[in-house]
Amino acid sequence: MFEVEIQNEADYEIDEERLRQAAITVLEAHDVAEGSEMTIAIVDNEAVADLNLRFRGVDAPTDVLSFPMDDDMPGDVRYLGDLAIAYPYASAQAEREGHGLSDSLALLVVHGTLHILGYDHDTPERKAEMWAAQEKALIALGVPVEIVPALEDGVHDEPQG
Repeated sequence: MFEVEIQNEADYEIDEERLRQAAITVLEAHDVAEGSEMTIAIVDNEAVADLNLRFRGVDAPTDVLSFPMDDDMPGDVRYLGDLAIAYPYASAQAEREGHGLSDSLALLVVHGTLHILGYDHDTPERKAEMWAAQEKALIALGVPVEIVPALEDGVHDEPQG
């Protein structure tokens, strides 16, 4: 079993269980130790823009940021990392692209969780590997894979640091 905490202090309309299941689907498909934990924070655009500037040097909001944790944490519990999803940004993006918000949020959780696990799309080879893992998770979740190309140009990489 995995522990996926959802933080939604602004009380945005989300399906917490669907987001939790999106993360768990990715974790179960990989060699992730039982009992591993992660957090998904649903926040406003300003919070994500601040994080994006601080960790990536990009002065703009984005849909999702991933913050993988260092593997050298003490103790038995493995904390994988955090996702920060800008709800207003993701909502506007879903509306603009004509996708259901629930599906778009599930995609962002899948994408961000893959980043936490070390995937990236910085080279064609790594992108192909990440997109294959992403597609497998989306299919398992019942999310139409057609929503991926429209969101592909978004800036949602993991911060360094």
